[in-house]
Amino acid sequence: MNSRQKLFEAVLRLAGRRGLVGLTVDDIAAEAGVAKGTVYYNFGSKDNLIDALLRYGVGLLADRLRAAADGDPAAALESMVDAGLAFIAEYRGFSQILVSELWRTPGQWHETLTLLREEILSIVKEQLRRVADAGLLREDIDIPTAAAGLFGTLLVLALDWQTFRPERTRDEVLGSVMHLARGLAR
Repeated sequence: MNSRQKLFEAVLRLAGRRGLVGLTVDDIAAEAGVAKGTVYYNFGSKDNLIDALLRYGVGLLADRLRAAADGDPAAALESMVDAGLAFIAEYRGFSQILVSELWRTPGQWHETLTLLREEILSIVKEQLRRVADAGLLREDIDIPTAAAGLFGTLLVLALDWQTFRPERTRDEVLGSVMHLARGLAR
């Protein structure tokens, strides 16, 4: 594993345990098992490391959502939601960072997160357009609003599952999200 990956994983572990507030380069380097200078060499600063982590994590999530978007539009939407749940279960620390930073106003990484949010929402909007084109979406549904609602619901329910209801299965959580999403159907 290279130094950048070690640093990413260290930030994820630390953020999962205590959040980003007060996190220092010393903390990150110690958790990663590297010298403090490694952080500066690879990223220049803690802020640049967090920015790169956000971009990296959203890129992974976007790739998974795109990969799940093939086939029947309604089934592909459910596959996308399931892919999102699997991602959040696998990268809980990243998901906690994403949720806390997305809705912090104004957040330190607001500009980066605005771009990353749009990347994810564009994937969800495209899938909802496919569902609409198949005649399966109510005509009065505003696709950008529905995409934001579906993505927000997915994030919040998945973190609720991981934090407060870990005994539930991913299929149960998927069923709950899809039950809410079916309210958009004709």
